[in-house]
Amino acid sequence: MTEHSIDNVRNDIAYLKALAEEGRAAPLLMGPVLVAAALWFGAATLIQFGVALDIVPLHRWGILALWVVAGLGFAGLLYMLIRRIHGQIGSQSRDNIVMGATWSACGYSIFGTWLVLMAFALGTQNWSSMALMPSFVMVAYGAAWVISGQIAKRGWMLLTGLVCFVGAAGLGYFAFTVWTYAIYLALLMAVALIPGLHLMRLAKQTGA
Repeated sequence: MTEHSIDNVRNDIAYLKALAEEGRAAPLLMGPVLVAAALWFGAATLIQFGVALDIVPLHRWGILALWVVAGLGFAGLLYMLIRRIHGQIGSQSRDNIVMGATWSACGYSIFGTWLVLMAFALGTQNWSSMALMPSFVMVAYGAAWVISGQIAKRGWMLLTGLVCFVGAAGLGYFAFTVWTYAIYLALLMAVALIPGLHLMRLAKQTGA
């Protein structure tokens, strides 16, 4: 082996080592996405809570429009956040790639479930099934948190997933009461806003 070849091998090894070290040190970058979801859908939940208390004068199609606007607003902000995240150091680390795919799957599952419930409601004119939507959202969040915790080896993420599953059961129990919106809002703060802010703080500490 020539000296030039040996230098190339050493450079390749150094490059691979740098990538590995970057992957271990890279902060998790999904915090802003969780915060955005909590704020958009938390605001919509707060308004619907007001509807349930007869404070906000919205009816069926107005409520539907409320959630469509929240979904579109989040989607627009999500697009900008993803572009920003992709430009940050560590965005291509294994943990960030896999966790990004996990949370994308969570979002698609929630949207797909919403479409199914909407199709059922429009086809049968029975809108009661929509009362279970918050429970399905929490189940999807719970699955995403458990997978994230296993990937990143973070115990608090596994615990957050457990909170999601317990919350989903609670939402099912209170599905046809006014309290379902208060519970759902509290859960969004507990499993999306607070963890998202925590991840953003950790990322800032590492200079990301």
